[in-house]
Amino acid sequence: MGTAIAVRRDYSSRELRRLATRVKDAAQARRQMCPLYVSGLIGPGDRKSIQPMAKRLALGECDQLHHFIAAGVWDASPVETELLVQADRLVGGRDAVLVIDDTAITKKGTHSVGVAAQYASALGKTANCQTLVSLTLARGEVPVMLALRLFLPESWTSNRSRLDRAGVPAEYRTARTKPELALVEIDRAIAAGVRFGCVLADAGYGLSAPFRQGLTARKLAWAVGIPRHLKVYPCRCADDLAHCRTRPSPEAVHS
Repeated sequence: MGTAIAVRRDYSSRELRRLATRVKDAAQARRQMCPLYVSGLIGPGDRKSIQPMAKRLALGECDQLHHFIAAGVWDASPVETELLVQADRLVGGRDAVLVIDDTAITKKGTHSVGVAAQYASALGKTANCQTLVSLTLARGEVPVMLALRLFLPESWTSNRSRLDRAGVPAEYRTARTKPELALVEIDRAIAAGVRFGCVLADAGYGLSAPFRQGLTARKLAWAVGIPRHLKVYPCRCADDLAHCRTRPSPEAVHS
C-alpha cells in the first residue's frame, strides 16, 4: 500500500511539473508555485484556503502562495489546453460522452466574484453561492474534468463598480447565461481536438432552446433532460406545425 501511494505521489509530481512548464509567460517563482498550489487543492485536508494549504505544504509564511493567487498575472490558456489534450488522451474517443452540468460553492459574504442568492444544485435550493458551469469528459466509469467557468449573475454584470472592485477582466463582464457559457466551452474543447460521441445535460440546460439548437448546429449528437411541461414533436410533426402556422386562416381567405 505504501509503495502504491509513493508511486502515485511521484507520478503526480512529474505531471504537475510538466503542467507548470505551460505557464510560459509567468516568472520562475510563479511556475514553482503552480504545482504546489494544485498539490494543495488535490491533497489531503478539508480546508482549501491559502493559510491551511500553505501550512500543509510546509511553506512557512503564506505570502508567496497568496501572491500567486491574488496578484500573479499569467495566461492560463496553455495550461487549459494541456488539460484538454491530456483528458482526451486518457478517456477521449467516439464512445466517450461530454457531460454538461453546474456546481455551486456556498458563501457567507458578498465579496467573492459572482456570489449571489441563486439556485445551488448541490443543495437543491436557493442559497448564497457562486455557480460554475462544468464540462466533464467520461468513458465507462472514468470521468475527467475539462473546465469550470464562473457564472456571473445579473446583479454582477449590471454593476460596473462591483466588477471594478473585484478586478473582473473586461472579456468576462458581458452577461451570459449558463447554456451560453457551456457552448463556449464546448467550442474550446472541440478546437483542442477532444473526442466524444455525445453531449449529455440535465433539464437546467435542456430547457434552453438556443442551447439545443447550438448543439445541433455543431452537428453534435446530444441527449438532454427537459421539464415535463415542455412539448416535444418529431421532425415530421414540427414541419406540419410550421406549415399550419404559415397557412392563412379561414377568416383571412373569406375576407
